[in-house]
Amino acid sequence: MSVPASAATAEPDVLALENQVCFALAVAARGVIGLYRPILEPLGLTHPQYLVMLALWERSPRTVRDLGDALQLEPATLSPLLKRLETQGYVARDRNPDDERALNITLTDAGAALRDQALGVPPQVVARLGVELEELERLRSQLTDVIAAVRATR
Repeated sequence: MSVPASAATAEPDVLALENQVCFALAVAARGVIGLYRPILEPLGLTHPQYLVMLALWERSPRTVRDLGDALQLEPATLSPLLKRLETQGYVARDRNPDDERALNITLTDAGAALRDQALGVPPQVVARLGVELEELERLRSQLTDVIAAVRATR
């Protein structure tokens, strides 16, 4: 049986799966998003749809381009989400009167009303995670720094 060179020198194996930031982020992301599924189900939303609604609850109307920028999604990914939300009656899609090439996405009354139900989502996620709110806020801040660092490399 061979021993990795790093084991002989007691240095961490930089290629060990458990030492990979990408692995930890991917597993954590899948796990956290999975926690949202049963919480969002009564609202009739998937996690990506929830993110769109969060952006629209901050400001409506928004152009598709503005939503894509805010959510860091390509139009090809965002378009089916918006169509589904329109079918559900939560948003309306209309041409921007100032720029016919742009599409405005506006909350409907039902979409705006859904916000009241969504207020219960974050506390349920925090409770299911079992992690102190302050620790989650610190993690979010660190991840925001990572996102900024990644953007700076583009």
